[in-house]
Amino acid sequence: MSLMSHKLQAVHSSIQAAAAAVSRQPDSVALLAVSKTFGAEMVLEAITAGQRAFGENYLQEALAKMAAVDLALKSGPDAGADVLLEWHFIGPIQSNKTRAIAEHFDWVHTVDREKIAQRLSQQRPPHLAPLNICLQVNISGEASKSGMAPSEVLDVARAVVGLPGLALRGLMAIPEPTDDQQKQHAAFRQTRELLTQLQQELAAPQLDTLSMGMSADMAVAIEEGATIVRVGSAIFGQRERNKES
Repeated sequence: MSLMSHKLQAVHSSIQAAAAAVSRQPDSVALLAVSKTFGAEMVLEAITAGQRAFGENYLQEALAKMAAVDLALKSGPDAGADVLLEWHFIGPIQSNKTRAIAEHFDWVHTVDREKIAQRLSQQRPPHLAPLNICLQVNISGEASKSGMAPSEVLDVARAVVGLPGLALRGLMAIPEPTDDQQKQHAAFRQTRELLTQLQQELAAPQLDTLSMGMSADMAVAIEEGATIVRVGSAIFGQRERNKES
């Protein structure tokens, strides 16, 4: 078994343990491998080890990597194999980048205002499946973080839920880092309660996603209902800071 396989297995074991602790099915939590700043060769290692969903923060880096991965899969020893990948955009979104995001990604976790959702809707190619989006909530009210205030979520959700080319799937949050598990629980619980409110107020059967939890707080997030956890360093190792604006 490769080192990458061992790392992925360890993360899946942690997910399973956290889910079991609150009587959840392990397959109710999806693992998003955060591959930002790592090259296509690392993504290909993870694909070989069975991972299929990857998260990227930086658009230009992501587009080059996606093309390199696609070429390698088409020309490598397993060419022709049916490898279906999911690419998730999980970085801040500038208006001038929405077209490329709409054209190349399957999920966007960081929609933080109605204007961005409208642009993604207008620019999603009609031959592609609807783009799955999550509204990013600044659940801890940090000035340095993107995301809408919890009080804004319902109004924005009402505005974007029916946009063509999009499927509003749920909420994403990155709470303020803390070692205090009570504070971790409170932030993730508040995000879950916001999603429950949306489910009650909106006619959107696909509204089922809570993208929350990373390596340090994944277990608590799963206990509070996370359906997607975003894990990078535990899979790929420590990363260098990317300077892409």
